[in-house]
Amino acid sequence: MNNKIKTLVGALGLTLWASCSSLSFAQAQSDSNIPDPFAAVRAQQQNGVTPPATTTPAPNVVAPIIIPEAPTFNAESWVLMDYATGQVLFEHEQHKRIWPASLTKMMTSYVIGMEIKAGRLDPEGYVTIPENAWSKNAEFSDSSKMFIEVGKKVKVSDLNKGIVIQSGNDACVALAVVLAGSEAGFVSVMNTYAKQLGLTNTHFSNVHGLFDEQNYSTAYDMALLGRALIRDLPDEYKLYSQKEFTFNGIKQLNRNKLLWDKSMNVDGIKTGHLSAVGYNLVASSQEGNMRLIATVIGAKSENDRAAFCKQMLGYGFRYFESYTPFEQGKTLLTREVRMGDSDVVNLAVNTPVSLMIPRGSQQSIKISYALNQGTFVAPIKSGDTLGVIEFKLNDKVLAKYPLVATNTINEGSFFSRMWDKIVMSISN
Repeated sequence: MNNKIKTLVGALGLTLWASCSSLSFAQAQSDSNIPDPFAAVRAQQQNGVTPPATTTPAPNVVAPIIIPEAPTFNAESWVLMDYATGQVLFEHEQHKRIWPASLTKMMTSYVIGMEIKAGRLDPEGYVTIPENAWSKNAEFSDSSKMFIEVGKKVKVSDLNKGIVIQSGNDACVALAVVLAGSEAGFVSVMNTYAKQLGLTNTHFSNVHGLFDEQNYSTAYDMALLGRALIRDLPDEYKLYSQKEFTFNGIKQLNRNKLLWDKSMNVDGIKTGHLSAVGYNLVASSQEGNMRLIATVIGAKSENDRAAFCKQMLGYGFRYFESYTPFEQGKTLLTREVRMGDSDVVNLAVNTPVSLMIPRGSQQSIKISYALNQGTFVAPIKSGDTLGVIEFKLNDKVLAKYPLVATNTINEGSFFSRMWDKIVMSISN
């Protein structure tokens, strides 16, 4: 019964330094499982407006790679995030409250995309433009507009392009009113999605991002929102790479200048500007199987925000790599079990493990674990969380993953349990 001395170091040693493999990011829930946030509104509007129906294997490093310090910028805050893992590669004031300006439209677009994906909004259907979405309203003076007119019928897909490509404040209100009956009703759904996506420091008060003290977020939350758009709504995200859109005879260009930069593979996502804040940009680019998301808040000009995001993305692709220390589901260690029909439980990580690390730093990764109990007692089900494994680099925690049982252990026989009780009693 000396199984608790089983060599844990040996088990880890065989697994913790495996070669890299690509991470497959989990897809969003199936269309049929998307809850309908506007169901109650529709039920109350029977006589109202009816909406229309990876990675490259790690190189053989013979000497440490010298990596320069991350760049800094003349801006309020910034963050560079790995899309696949959500890991922050470097940042400045990432959780500082800011006013996102037109980055707000990313959430407006997310809600609309989810309604299209669920089949509750037909992109080929038409919307009659309500008065409060009229582009000539004083609210939209000196702001970005699609130039829609009251009473005209406009296709849903055109309004969506007006939001994403032209950053039209009027188009945001038009679709919000159609879906929720009012802008306020739509905003409540935006905030519900914000909570579900983990945007813990974000609150929306309008659909377009015009200045309001209660319309706030952070650089980190905006990067998370961009990640959700790419992950959950690939069709919606394709709109963010379009460079121009013409409506009502007026051609407008996408304000994301990095879409024209041939040295990058930027395919989105959104700009924003407020005189009280400065120039904001969330940008995403992919090289091979590696995708990064850069956010800058409060740059001093359009050129600056583009240049800063380009620097962040370039630094990330040049000096970071994906590292997979071991295979999903492979036994990392075993622990002794009492009172069961088996003496040993096997522990593993049941999700893909991938870390973004500075190139060539694999040998510096520190791996440790903590278990819920010193001695495990049956019954134990396969999949039960029994501990956590942690990865650190230079005392900074990179990631934590739950350690789960990979085998089910039922209660042992009467005599087996009695014997274990005696042994546990003596041990104590």
